[in-house]
Amino acid sequence: MNAQHNIVLIGPPGSGKGTQAARVCERYAVPWISTGEILRAAVKARSPLGEQVHETLASGSLVDDALMIELVRGRLAEADAKTGFVLDGFPRTIHQAVALDELMTGHCLMASLLSVPEAELERRLGARRICSTCKALYSTGTRYGSEEELCSKCGGTLIRRDDDNIDVIRTRLQTYRKAADPLVAHYRALGKLTVVDGTLPSDTVTRAMLSAVEQAYGLIAAKK
Repeated sequence: MNAQHNIVLIGPPGSGKGTQAARVCERYAVPWISTGEILRAAVKARSPLGEQVHETLASGSLVDDALMIELVRGRLAEADAKTGFVLDGFPRTIHQAVALDELMTGHCLMASLLSVPEAELERRLGARRICSTCKALYSTGTRYGSEEELCSKCGGTLIRRDDDNIDVIRTRLQTYRKAADPLVAHYRALGKLTVVDGTLPSDTVTRAMLSAVEQAYGLIAAKK
């Protein structure tokens, strides 16, 4: 795998990670690979691993590290990942991170963290609305925006998602911290972590992230 840009993207809910992942992938012509995409593809393929994933999910259990690592190994071996990838949602544990490090031996790998204070994340997530018809996402700018606002795309009513109330938001952020903090420490210790200020305007965040990627790859390549 002569990959050029292999990126692990880390960011909490509400950080704008999805927007930035799409832009980075477009810039480097690499696939955006999420854990959800990997699991759906495995189940659809109905391979032995896919059948195992299907049984695990059907039972309400979580896919364990060993199985997830094998799924990612297979996904990164596909043709579209030969020039690189943006991984979203993997690794989730230190065991997965170490396995990915071993898988990428001899190739550059970096992690990019979108950093946003929790107060700002709460504000963003609390202000989100979704169209009840076409499911487009909006931000009202305030946590208690009117639910009678209309979608500019289809005219449907904008409503607040059930998981965007403050108690659920705080639980989600706490869950994120527990998983992300060890990963951030892992990549920082390896000298492979870049941190981007996610509170900046979206286009500025994109420029900062691309600049950080280029600088990191220059340093990593120089050490090889």
